[in-house]
Amino acid sequence: MDRDVENFNTRLRTIKIWELTIGIIIALILSIILMFIFPIFETNDDAFMLLLLTLILVFFIWCLKGSNGLNDNVKGVLQNEKEILYVFAINIIFAYLFLFSVVVLDMFIGMNDPTWISGVDIDSVSLTPSAFLYTLITSVVFAPIIEELVFRSVLFNRLKIRIGIVPAMLISSILFAIGHDFGGIVSAFLFGICMCILYLKTDNILIPMSVHLINNVVATLLDVTAFDAIITSFPWIILLGILILIATILLIKYIVTETKTLNRKFS
Repeated sequence: MDRDVENFNTRLRTIKIWELTIGIIIALILSIILMFIFPIFETNDDAFMLLLLTLILVFFIWCLKGSNGLNDNVKGVLQNEKEILYVFAINIIFAYLFLFSVVVLDMFIGMNDPTWISGVDIDSVSLTPSAFLYTLITSVVFAPIIEELVFRSVLFNRLKIRIGIVPAMLISSILFAIGHDFGGIVSAFLFGICMCILYLKTDNILIPMSVHLINNVVATLLDVTAFDAIITSFPWIILLGILILIATILLIKYIVTETKTLNRKFS
């Protein structure tokens, strides 16, 4: 990290992987110490996780303290709103591919085997007010900020210097996807690739953060409603299948086209 650099975007690119690692370790140690001082962090896993995420965010704030140019990044978000919404849309629809495949397979087996007992039970997630608030804070506030800072601004940035753009995209996105549920690993991986593309195109971390935020807001709202049960029932599942096919084609086209363009630009 070069604190002599005043520009926000450039300073962000100077944070090294080993510096991030040390920052996370210090945040973890401080969280454990505070856990022994304040019992709530020991008895409440959600509170402990919020504490840890907050301390990691403090690390980035300290790294970027004194830099300038963040206001220009905010303006950049407004100037790229169409691409932000487009990338969000194709990714959120593609994310239903795994659920769609499971439901269709279950239906197919059921039609050919009268004794088949469906194992698919789709229902809305019931959350207490406190659990819903925690989900909003972690998924909507912390996840878009911290995950983009960690996986795109530091990991992807530093790796592309050493091994090139495409390998850096793949490795950082694989690591990003590992932290997600099994059914969402593929969609999280491709989502990570798209975030790398957006970040590299614009040199503005707020743009992938914006897509990530919108994605998590919508995903959280869908989880607490009966939308999944409705969209995977007949005849809506046919429409879902068509939308997934279109989104898959557009997603692959976006990744391939933009990656080629960026490779030519930075080669």
